[in-house]
Amino acid sequence: MTQPVTWIPPVLYGSVLAGGVYYSAVGPGFTWRTAGFAGLLVALTVLDTRRRPIPPVPLLVLRILLLVAVTALDPSGLSRVLFVLVPFLAYFAFGRTAALVLGAGCVAAVAGAFTLWVPGWQVRAEYISDLLMFALGTVLAIAMAAVATGEQRARLQLAGTLEQVADLSAAHERNRLAREIHDSLGHHLTAIGVQLEKAEAFASLDRATSAQAVANARWSADRALVEVRTSVRALASETGPVELSQSLADLVHRLDGAAGRVTLTVTGRERRPLLVLYRAAQEGLTNACRHSGAAHIGLSVAYDDRGASLTVSDDGRGFDPDGEGFGLSGLRERVRLAGGAVAVDSSPAGTRLTVEVPW
Repeated sequence: MTQPVTWIPPVLYGSVLAGGVYYSAVGPGFTWRTAGFAGLLVALTVLDTRRRPIPPVPLLVLRILLLVAVTALDPSGLSRVLFVLVPFLAYFAFGRTAALVLGAGCVAAVAGAFTLWVPGWQVRAEYISDLLMFALGTVLAIAMAAVATGEQRARLQLAGTLEQVADLSAAHERNRLAREIHDSLGHHLTAIGVQLEKAEAFASLDRATSAQAVANARWSADRALVEVRTSVRALASETGPVELSQSLADLVHRLDGAAGRVTLTVTGRERRPLLVLYRAAQEGLTNACRHSGAAHIGLSVAYDDRGASLTVSDDGRGFDPDGEGFGLSGLRERVRLAGGAVAVDSSPAGTRLTVEVPW
């Protein structure tokens, strides 16, 4: 049920009260009927401005009875205009059909009253004019109620839409932060694990290589801390590393060292940094190092006039693409938002991850 326009009834009651009091002052004078007429209008005003709710049907019946009493006591005859409030307020409580039926009933009631108390009114221009004006006022009142109801519904729909947008925006931001933390922190933790395993394996064989692996692990830990702080600040922009090619080379070096397990190839000219490609490289290299058991991993980036593409390939054991985890699904969403595409081809002979992003 929509809410009625609360200021209209008191305005009409006040106008009719002023007109009735003025008529009594310049005409027959003040009588008990004038006092009763004024008191009932005050009662109607209190009824329509109350705060405690009343069930719609009893409220409608009470309002009609009070209007009939006001009309009976009104010395000026102006109060019949108040009956336009019956269909107007009923529209909000019962809907359009009930308002139309009550509006037609009010017009018929006015015509019936003229028939009972004004002989020959059908040929008197003033009464015909009054009936037509009342019918027009009833139509306008119903139309006004329809407009007000439509506006209230539109506001409610807009509020609901805005709430949904806020919820979706919050969910999108949570997912974005989750992807950032997974892509950056997950990669660096994997790199730290690989480097520490390497340091442990070479501890008694090659102290220099072991020390370098520890240094690489420390670098990955520092980078993880920096990127987590950046993610917590909500990553206000989607700008990537200052130079993607150099950052990828640094990434490969810190992850692989001088082992030669990971190779990097870059072709074309970089137009602007792309964070999405850097995250794709992190995700692909993390999965290849952690799960594939590959002896060789290739990372290649190609730039052309249309955009950039990145490929991570390995000769590992492969995996079931239908069971991809959060990392790959988050990467797909990130690339989709950037207008790009992700392709994964995996078999027991190896895996190939391809990411294409337009400029």
